Amino acid sequence: MKNNKLQLMFAGLFLCAAAMPAFAEERSKEEKKLENSSGELDKSAAKPEGQQRVTDKIKTEFAVDDARVQSLRDLKMGYGEISIALGLAQGLPGGITDENVQKIVALRQGPPVMGWGKIAKELGLKLGTVQSKVHKMSAEVRKQEKAAKVKKDKKAEGEKDMKNEKMEKSEKPEKPEKMGRPENRGKSGK
Repeated sequence: MKNNKLQLMFAGLFLCAAAMPAFAEERSKEEKKLENSSGELDKSAAKPEGQQRVTDKIKTEFAVDDARVQSLRDLKMGYGEISIALGLAQGLPGGITDENVQKIVALRQGPPVMGWGKIAKELGLKLGTVQSKVHKMSAEVRKQEKAAKVKKDKKAEGEKDMKNEKMEKSEKPEKPEKMGRPENRGKSGK
């Protein structure tokens, strides 16, 4: 009897655990795309010179200064999250203000922790406009990275060509083949 009750109890727990993801908040396509673009910005920032490139793009896109970006970094936010938070704040009355940014960060960091889609819905904003802006920023940063890589490759190639040119100029002319000592020239191998 006890064994049946235990089995029934474990079966019930198993079913509850299996059903929990169905009750969890389903992320929209926009939110998934937003998180992908956000992740790309974070990857770009992790590359050499990428952090400055991404920071400059955020500052240009949202007309904010280094202090604003750094204050959000101090809250352990990635560059993608910063872009999303500023994009959402931009859509609120008053735009990007300390109050609007703090409201968004508080909703994001919780408790309870909220997803970007739920935050946008609660604030009465559309996530699509933020998603397209962050995606555009990510694409522009990638374009800058490629241009920097091409420039770096051309510079390296030019330096390589200069080294080859110097080597060619500094090569010594070939020495004529030694003919041997004059006393040994006429002798045959005895």
